[in-house]
Amino acid sequence: MRSIIPDYLTEALGDVEPDSSGHPAAYIPELATADPERLAAVVATVDGEVYGAGDTGTAFTIQSISKPFAYALALADRGFDPVLAKVGVEPSGEAFNEVSLESGTGRPLNPMINAGAITVHALAGPAGATPAERVERVVRGLSAFAGRRLTTDEAVCASEMEHAHRNLAIAHMLRSHGILTEDPRAVVDGYTRQCSVLVTARDLALMAATLANRGVNPLTGEQVVREPVVRQVLSVMFTCGMYDAAGDWATQVGIPAKSGVAGGLIGALPGQIGIATFSPRLDPHGNSVRGVSLFERFSSDMGMHVMEVPAAARAVVRSNHVLGGGPGAVRVFQLQGGIGFAGAERVVRETLDTAPAEARVAFDLTRVHAIDDVARRMLLEVTRRLTLDGHEVYLVDPESVLPDPDPGDGGRVTVVGNAEEAAP
Repeated sequence: MRSIIPDYLTEALGDVEPDSSGHPAAYIPELATADPERLAAVVATVDGEVYGAGDTGTAFTIQSISKPFAYALALADRGFDPVLAKVGVEPSGEAFNEVSLESGTGRPLNPMINAGAITVHALAGPAGATPAERVERVVRGLSAFAGRRLTTDEAVCASEMEHAHRNLAIAHMLRSHGILTEDPRAVVDGYTRQCSVLVTARDLALMAATLANRGVNPLTGEQVVREPVVRQVLSVMFTCGMYDAAGDWATQVGIPAKSGVAGGLIGALPGQIGIATFSPRLDPHGNSVRGVSLFERFSSDMGMHVMEVPAAARAVVRSNHVLGGGPGAVRVFQLQGGIGFAGAERVVRETLDTAPAEARVAFDLTRVHAIDDVARRMLLEVTRRLTLDGHEVYLVDPESVLPDPDPGDGGRVTVVGNAEEAAP
């Protein structure tokens, strides 16, 4: 049986693919040449499973998606107070490249707009670091989040610097207020190199999953940043990550997120998953048109709004055992707790990893107290696919936790009161 999650992602990509609205970023010549038809979606769980569909291996520059990660590095390197003294945490309600500074202090309103991100770049690494050392610290840090060594696209970097007049103006303004204390051009050059780091959608999903996993990379096991840093970063992403569309995003999608003008978009759902999409066509806010549509769908389908999703149980699969022997043996997956998307994904994975040889398979819901809608659909799809693979499938559901279990075309499931009833 194949996992249902890549199939779901493929279906979602197919639904948004016809949308040809928006355009690749035109103000940076190298980005304007991007193939507008590229499209990808990747989901990475906090325990290291990665699912993807579409152009998941296509490399593109990280751009503004680097901002939350550079912010995390600055907080880790310099501490909270020194960073907060230079960069605020209030939503600006303005476009990413506006000169949004506090009146009187000149402090940027938050680290997700360019003024704040330029300042944050200057705070990465130890005090007194040279521009080159600072860039290396940022690239090394981004690489740790991704779980592999990342590199810079020199052509994009040169193209951006050639047209960096607004960022240079912002940096000089910051220097005039004493927010920056060194050569503004050197800082902008380093920040531009930060934005020119090459990533794939898979890299971004793992970077987001590292934030979702309390700062621990799910594949390498490295504690990239501490938990208090992650909480600060995710909070700012939630309120400021989507610029002047942040309010709509917070209410409609409800996932801490960050976009980039190369077409990338990430979301980190604490304790559960990291998500990344890639599609170069942008809306007037500078966010990926199809990426936004995908996230809206993911949030709706999977119940991912942070204000409504409970934490997944540590061990949704309480046991995986065989009841009886010979031709009458039954493979029993005993589940427990409240099951949402992340919990259902664990059930899917357990079923796949087990690849039951027994003709009869039972999912015991006796210890389950709640199943949300997406988990219900996922479990029923598992029963459908097991049926198509030739298994007889049973639900042990004496309390009707999963009422009216209809697996759909080709599926068949029998509800019983206990696992023994599944044996002949």
